[in-house]
Amino acid sequence: MSLRNRVALVTGGSRGIGRGIAVRLAQDGARVAIAYRSNKPAAQQTLRQLQAAGAECVAVETDISDPARAENLVKTVAERFGRVDVVVNNVGDFRWGTVTESSLEDWQGIFSSNLLTALHVCRAVLPHMRKGRWGRIINLGAVGAERAFGQAKISAYAAAKAAVVALSRSLALEEAKNGITVNVVNPSSIDENELTLSEARSMRDARFPIGRPPTVEDVAATVSFFASEEAEYVTGQVMNVSGGWML
Repeated sequence: MSLRNRVALVTGGSRGIGRGIAVRLAQDGARVAIAYRSNKPAAQQTLRQLQAAGAECVAVETDISDPARAENLVKTVAERFGRVDVVVNNVGDFRWGTVTESSLEDWQGIFSSNLLTALHVCRAVLPHMRKGRWGRIINLGAVGAERAFGQAKISAYAAAKAAVVALSRSLALEEAKNGITVNVVNPSSIDENELTLSEARSMRDARFPIGRPPTVEDVAATVSFFASEEAEYVTGQVMNVSGGWML
């Protein structure tokens, strides 16, 4: 319960990795707000899981690609809970397409979803964290983003995630004096069926050196550490949660 009485905001928290992270932070004692764009039934399901974990919680429907709405999201959470201590920027669209096949609008959409949403939320939340001289920002990247990996047909996505790492490291340097840490978690591809950890341990998957497929719980555990009191001396770091994939 290392996050007891802390307030955490998870963007893209209605399903998948975002839901898993929100639930883990709730289990760690945090009061949790999730932001979602349109899937209200999924958001309601997440709220039920957060409540089952004993958390005070709220869901906010918004589109944080708009900086004004990102500002309003943070304001809403701060008014509800009194402050915002932890932010997990989990939003990020993915599209296939070569450099020449992808339109300028495709590139702009990928950068807006993956990079600018994180930027907007960070800019909105920093005054709150500075006031309390304590904050944890965890941005979601992609495996290999710290070395600006290249892969055919995902050039826009790869470039955007590399930019997330650069933003995070720069922000970590700027905000360390204010007691705010900024780190990146790079998950490998997560099965849409959302395997539990116990299920994954019973399976074999040769793609991953560790020998099993990844789970949302694996990613959430790493986010939980970066959000914790114990991680106060860890900032500007990038953690691949990949079971050794793409080393």
